[in-house]
Amino acid sequence: MSTSSLKDVCTKPVSTQTVRRHLKKHGMKAIVKRKHPLLLKCHIRAQLDFALAHQDWTLEDWKRVIWSDETKINCLGSDGRKWVWKKTGEGLTSRLVEGTMKYGGGSLMLWGCFGWEGPGYAMKIEGKMDANLYVSILEDALQDSLEYWGQTPNDIVFQQDNNPKHASKKAKTWFKEHGFEFMEWPAQSPDLNPIKHLWGILKCKLASHKEPPASIDELWKRVEAEWEKISAKECRDLIESMPRRVAAVVKAKGGYTKY
Repeated sequence: MSTSSLKDVCTKPVSTQTVRRHLKKHGMKAIVKRKHPLLLKCHIRAQLDFALAHQDWTLEDWKRVIWSDETKINCLGSDGRKWVWKKTGEGLTSRLVEGTMKYGGGSLMLWGCFGWEGPGYAMKIEGKMDANLYVSILEDALQDSLEYWGQTPNDIVFQQDNNPKHASKKAKTWFKEHGFEFMEWPAQSPDLNPIKHLWGILKCKLASHKEPPASIDELWKRVEAEWEKISAKECRDLIESMPRRVAAVVKAKGGYTKY
């Protein structure tokens, strides 16, 4: 509820500033709401069922999981607002300006995976993702990743979300023919998925460049270079968080968690 809304329900006339002052006095502070997929009752139930089914998994169990996902990467970083501290009286300088490019500068879609051994091969998604393209990614990037790690489908449990392309008949047939075991994943559950945090690590590395990429090709070169710099330790830290993530979902009874 906003301070203006609180002011409207007060029994006596008060200013918005007075409401804010009293909220701060009682330890409250304003924050930007986190964006999170909307959880309906069916999602909450599915998350809780998943967490209960995996609450006894040990780290050794989680080490077998290969996590996969797609993400969008912009030439000019996040689509969201950016904040910066401004000194009193400071004029408009380049430090205070977020440069824009005509038509937004463009973006690319990336598929990637990671496991206990570190990041696997990443692939730029060319064109519209459909079942055929997804299977070609599995045949190339996923298979190459397993070979690089010295693993076979029998060594791992493959994780993917419930995107219709992932659950297509063609993809299911491919997994079955190649002997993959894959994890039944609850919809709308980024709190449980550590690869979401790996995307954050990658995007922070990309944001550290002083100048934006001049083209999509240059952006892709940066993505490849920064992806290769992600260490096995960074991946292992995320995987080691899985027992805590699962416990948090159980505690929240399938609802939102700090993750």
